[in-house]
Amino acid sequence: MNKHSHRKDEHVIIAEKLYTAESQNGLSQIRLLPLNIPELTLAEIDLHTNFLGYSIEYPFFINAMTGGSVQTGKLNAKLARVAAITNIPMATGSQSIALSIPETKASFEIVRQENPQGLVLGNLGAHHNLSAANRAVKMLNADALELHLNVAQELVMPEGDIAFKWLANISDIVNNLSVPVLVKEVGTGITPKTLHFLQQTNVKYVDLSGYGGTNFVKIENERRKNKELAYFDELAITTAEALIAAQAFKTDFSFTASGGIRNALDIVKCLVLGADNVGISGQFLHILIKNGEDGLISFIEELKQQIRQLMLLLGCQNISELRQVQYILSPCLLNFKNQLS
Repeated sequence: MNKHSHRKDEHVIIAEKLYTAESQNGLSQIRLLPLNIPELTLAEIDLHTNFLGYSIEYPFFINAMTGGSVQTGKLNAKLARVAAITNIPMATGSQSIALSIPETKASFEIVRQENPQGLVLGNLGAHHNLSAANRAVKMLNADALELHLNVAQELVMPEGDIAFKWLANISDIVNNLSVPVLVKEVGTGITPKTLHFLQQTNVKYVDLSGYGGTNFVKIENERRKNKELAYFDELAITTAEALIAAQAFKTDFSFTASGGIRNALDIVKCLVLGADNVGISGQFLHILIKNGEDGLISFIEELKQQIRQLMLLLGCQNISELRQVQYILSPCLLNFKNQLS
């Protein structure tokens, strides 16, 4: 096994090691106010939403996780089968390794083989150019491409990059790639100033990827001999904070929320705060490892039903109506919101 494939296996092992049932995404600091007379039936609830210009049946998807080794290829195959059975989109982990080491391509190509009709997203770092983006899309016959921003991860990674001039690449890819592009973070949250920069590139789809769940800064610090860069965690905003900060840009972007999503209430809170859809990584990986494909399928089907139940309790027939739900912020989140303005 080459060192790059070994690192991909390390990522999965460390992500599972760091998994906690309770996340730190800040969503517990948001209270939703129910409607006691909803005038709805469960059968009337419609979960359809917008995702990268596509209409999808459910407002969540399998977000980027893995690929690049034999073992992670097996995980991708399982995730792809789950996505096909449950009819939700799926993103792969970064395909950068497959562009430079052709023998690792199979660990990504298996996703399309196991899910020929599904909505599949490829994934590359923002340092890649348009040619690389086209190759990544072709590799999966992808319907869209995630373009990840991971400055903190690279700085903490023992073998990481130290040059980050990405805007020209992002602009070129977004404006010339044949499929939609979702610009995302990897667990530290996208800040308002970053959104200002992305406005200049014609980006329309952003995954806010807040602190609180799978965090590649933490993962890379675990790979360091002395684990001495834990303080990089302080340069992050939670999923809740990222959603609140992004509300000033709601007419400019379609937002995906991710970062420590654990249950249906987390998903609904993200939708209430302005996300069009929600990405889930660590929770799905944990369930897949512990309970297998059948366990993950059952969990996803339960999520769908629980979201319907919560929407009925809130008096919302569809996702757009969730935007009107009244919510209360904790003093800490309210202070964060007020200091932004």
